Amino acid sequence: MSIRPIKRLIKAKPTREGAGVHLRRAFGFGNTSDFDPFLLLDDFRNDIPDDYLAGFPSHRHRGIETITYVLAGTVEHGDSLGNHGSISPGDIQWMTAGRGIIHQEMPKGDQLGRMHGFQLWANLPSALKMTAPRYQEIKAVEIPEVTDDDGTSARIVCGSFWGKRGPVEGVAADPSYLDVTVPPSKRKKLPVETTRHAFAYVFAGSGKFCNASGPLSVPTEGLGWADTTPPTEADNRSLVLFDRGDEVEVQAGEDGIRFLLVSGKPLEEPVAWYGPIVMNTQEQLRNAFEELKEGTFLKPGG
Repeated sequence: MSIRPIKRLIKAKPTREGAGVHLRRAFGFGNTSDFDPFLLLDDFRNDIPDDYLAGFPSHRHRGIETITYVLAGTVEHGDSLGNHGSISPGDIQWMTAGRGIIHQEMPKGDQLGRMHGFQLWANLPSALKMTAPRYQEIKAVEIPEVTDDDGTSARIVCGSFWGKRGPVEGVAADPSYLDVTVPPSKRKKLPVETTRHAFAYVFAGSGKFCNASGPLSVPTEGLGWADTTPPTEADNRSLVLFDRGDEVEVQAGEDGIRFLLVSGKPLEEPVAWYGPIVMNTQEQLRNAFEELKEGTFLKPGG
């Protein structure tokens, strides 16, 4: 078994999206080849209603999938296909935009004014860019959770982990999407397939991931990396991008650590990207915006 070394340790950066929603962006709108097939990760946790209530009014998507995971508050959504609903704490919405959809997402805080959640964008391969749009809306009670003997637990949104499989199916990149909690001061190894790109996003507590101080060589089993030269600590809103290997190792801090652990098979295809539309060539991108001007962006049947 080989521990994945760390390629980069990044702090999510403040930005605004939609009608002025304040959020933190972990990665996106740059060179995302190291994250392929993923394009963007936004952390929209906020406790100030004026900073998020304007929401994300009607906007278009093509060529991607968006994954919204809510921890507190609700997100009400509606779209050009007539779909509408609400995502509550612990729920997931996995939307395949495919050939085109226009939708809106309007966040509402809980009784304490909290609106917490994440949105991840996954690219679609060229063969599925123009597939029909669809939703998979998964309620919290449908997401399996497994707990190991040391108290480490994982909610499995997508993919297989520790003998359980998440409820989201039929996703092009065959990703794994886990919400992992490691108890205080515990050290844990978690399997990740070697062929996948993988990252962790810390959103509670803190910890040390193997080789987080830099792109060091893969350690041997007996190195004792956490006891000799401790890597840089990853805390709230830290993104850890892993290099190759078949497992990741984390040493939880005194308050434990909770993080998203996401991996997927790289598509290794060209990316032509502008705003919420992601295609393979500039010509396809121009065609999409021409269709928006002409009113032909939405195709028959959704």
